[in-house]
Amino acid sequence: MSMAASPLRSDMARCIIVMGVAGCGKTSVGEGLSRLTAVRFIDGDALHPKANVDKMSAGNPLMDQDRWPWIEAIGREFAASSEPLIIGCSALKRSYRDKIRHHAGAVVSFIHLTGRREVLDRRMRERKTHFMPVTLLDSQLATLEPPGSDEESISIDIDQPIDDIIAQAARYLGGQHID
Repeated sequence: MSMAASPLRSDMARCIIVMGVAGCGKTSVGEGLSRLTAVRFIDGDALHPKANVDKMSAGNPLMDQDRWPWIEAIGREFAASSEPLIIGCSALKRSYRDKIRHHAGAVVSFIHLTGRREVLDRRMRERKTHFMPVTLLDSQLATLEPPGSDEESISIDIDQPIDDIIAQAARYLGGQHID
């Protein structure tokens, strides 16, 4: 697939979340989608308070009270951007996605990266520099509430080449006409 900027950019959704549990490829897909569409990407992990990163690094799952400031920060990033923006964020629960939409003040399109537990586990074990340990995968899977049919979203299986995942996401976004 060519990684040149896509002509779809002006027709794309303005607020885009690449979502899913740890190990699904949010950053890789977000960065690839950013290169393809010329839309800025922010890794949501960079918006976590240090206390959250420390907690997860120690193998402790975040509780809702830990996540709310992070979720609100993601929504505020969308609200502050005058240009389309892609953010990688787990967005595991409907209530988190609702809070992001609320703070964004706009429609948010979700690209939900899905995969079998074995694929996710393997991917997490292969990464060397991420703070999230494999031991937290089960808590993330237990927390996950996939987007409902009333949410602006697409689910993409991650057990395929990354370029195919990015192309599917770009086709989905290119069909959106959201301002």
